[in-house]
Amino acid sequence: MITELISSESATSFGALYRTLYYLCCGGITLTLLLLFRNRMPCDQGRAYAVNGELSRGKIRGVGIHFVLGYAIATLLFVPLSWELSVLLLLMIASMVTGFLDDAGSVPWSGLKKGLLDLAISLGAGFAAWQFYGNTIRIARLAGFSDAGSAPISITIPWPIFVLLAAALVWGSINVVNCTDGVDGLCATLSIVALTAFALLAIARGTADTILTQRPICVGMIACLIPYLWFNASPSSMLMGDAGSRALGLLFAMLALRSTYVLFYFAFCIIFMLDGGLGLVKLALLRSVKIRILKNTRTPLHDHARKNLQWSDTQTVLRFALLQAFIIIAVLAATGCFGSVAWFINI
Repeated sequence: MITELISSESATSFGALYRTLYYLCCGGITLTLLLLFRNRMPCDQGRAYAVNGELSRGKIRGVGIHFVLGYAIATLLFVPLSWELSVLLLLMIASMVTGFLDDAGSVPWSGLKKGLLDLAISLGAGFAAWQFYGNTIRIARLAGFSDAGSAPISITIPWPIFVLLAAALVWGSINVVNCTDGVDGLCATLSIVALTAFALLAIARGTADTILTQRPICVGMIACLIPYLWFNASPSSMLMGDAGSRALGLLFAMLALRSTYVLFYFAFCIIFMLDGGLGLVKLALLRSVKIRILKNTRTPLHDHARKNLQWSDTQTVLRFALLQAFIIIAVLAATGCFGSVAWFINI
């Protein structure tokens, strides 16, 4: 009965109220978990090679488990359950659990162990994306440069190749977001910017206005990140750890696959890719073919900004977020999305 009420055009006000309660529940449950279990969490042991890494020693670590669980609990309470939603939450929880076990361990897991676990989760996510969203991706045209108007270009990819490409996107997203989590407030702030972009994309290119559309999924996680960011703002007292960053990385990739406009991921998460991804590429080239790139650039880039450019933590977070927001606005404007976006009037 609730699903029919929310889906009905005559019940718009009820649907808006229902979504508002969902968002409040997301934030409320997350805040409750953060406060109740703050003294039962593992403590960070510092990072030897990170800029100001010793300042993290002793801080509560792994609290990403709280905002992921807060998100899952609120979503199960308010969103009509489906196979798609169930699998999405299970994948996020799997990423969260593997990350939390690493956070809680006295010795960090090896790169091989984490890589294999990420690979298994990513392959599962790629297969799920094919089953639920199909193997056709859409590419938005540039506004004003096509006689076809705003009709996107559709490309169908053979399903085995699609599953592998989707898995690669998920694996990459998990790892670049994880590598970005090294400055107080940075990962959460960039995540809120990216989730806002995915919500705007859903408004511009979305379908029926139901609780199961992409907008509530994005805004629900934003509502969970706000209480965490309260404690993670510089100087922080809590760190999300791998438990949070890996789950967020998976969510971003799945949102891109869910929208079918997969290439928007590279605009919405561009700072994640540059900040965390360049270091992964640099290390991979050095270890595999002994090629050294970016010799004078410290990676992740947030360490270069703080050490070489002498930016404060606050400057790093704000400037990175502004750069990501500017790129998102430019891409959405270039593809004509703002023409059909009513901003957050009907979010």
